[in-house]
Amino acid sequence: MKSFLYPKLNPPCFTWVRPDEGAGMAKVHEWIQPLTSESDPEKSKEADFVVVGVPLSRSSISASGASEFPEAFRRAWKSFTTYNLDEDIDLSEMIALDAGDVPMHVTDIRRCHDNIIEASAALHEHFKKSKVCAIGGDHSITAMMVKGMQQAKPEEKIGILQFDTHFDLRDMSDNGPSNGTPMRNLIESGVVEGRNMYNIGLHGFFNTKDLKQYADAQGVNYFTLRETRKKGIEETVTACLNELAEKVDTIYLTVDMDVLDIAYAPGVPASTPGGMTTAELLEGVLTAAKHPKVKAMDIVCLDPQKDTHVQPTVKLGTHVFLTFLTGVMMR
Repeated sequence: MKSFLYPKLNPPCFTWVRPDEGAGMAKVHEWIQPLTSESDPEKSKEADFVVVGVPLSRSSISASGASEFPEAFRRAWKSFTTYNLDEDIDLSEMIALDAGDVPMHVTDIRRCHDNIIEASAALHEHFKKSKVCAIGGDHSITAMMVKGMQQAKPEEKIGILQFDTHFDLRDMSDNGPSNGTPMRNLIESGVVEGRNMYNIGLHGFFNTKDLKQYADAQGVNYFTLRETRKKGIEETVTACLNELAEKVDTIYLTVDMDVLDIAYAPGVPASTPGGMTTAELLEGVLTAAKHPKVKAMDIVCLDPQKDTHVQPTVKLGTHVFLTFLTGVMMR
């Protein structure tokens, strides 16, 4: 089952039995193809998008089982069709590949992060025209996925569009490369300039004042959920993308599921009251995905072990992913 990307990527942790060739592909699990030893490396380059699991959550500030999301995500595919009724779009018209999971070390977080960088670079080097969708894992993976992208495309300037309750700009000196520091990590490593980061969804009592001061000093652009609602989610995202597009070559979308209100996302380690609704997040993701410079994305900080028995958060995370692909098709 090992693909041509091994050992940088292991086979998917879970795969579905696919229908015979020529049979209809009405469900997501029948459509997304796993990369295997039989996959043609050259033909695979035609993929419209590539999924990669990044099962790391030992680097979380809050106790987290987000490492379990890639498997839960794949298992949730059976609950979704490829047809989006709202937009009258069938995703099965695109070529979809599951590249597998980034290998993780049991105790060495730094090695895990190095593995993510190497895997991301390999994906972006091979799938030059494909959208790479990383399924976390905690938010520390974002910095590593972006660093790998930069290694593969050093000539491109990268910008970040972030849906998040938090700045994720904690001090690296006492927090290290955790899920509380990915944006600061990218700034301090010189990979992304603060002025090319746009954060939407901050609210409430979940960020310290010194983080706001650091964001201001670095020129980070941020919009509280209150002001975003006054202006409108679609309008705010569009304005951010238009500004970013003038400054960068590539936009990386990161969706921290803790941006959602706890009522909508019980399966989030750092869930909070007062966050986005499901409809607001899906609208924001759809708007972002329509932009031609958004070339990669991730979904992070979703813990299936904290979810209820009907897995509402896992299903929502999968819905976010499919909504992103819908936006890509609408370009």
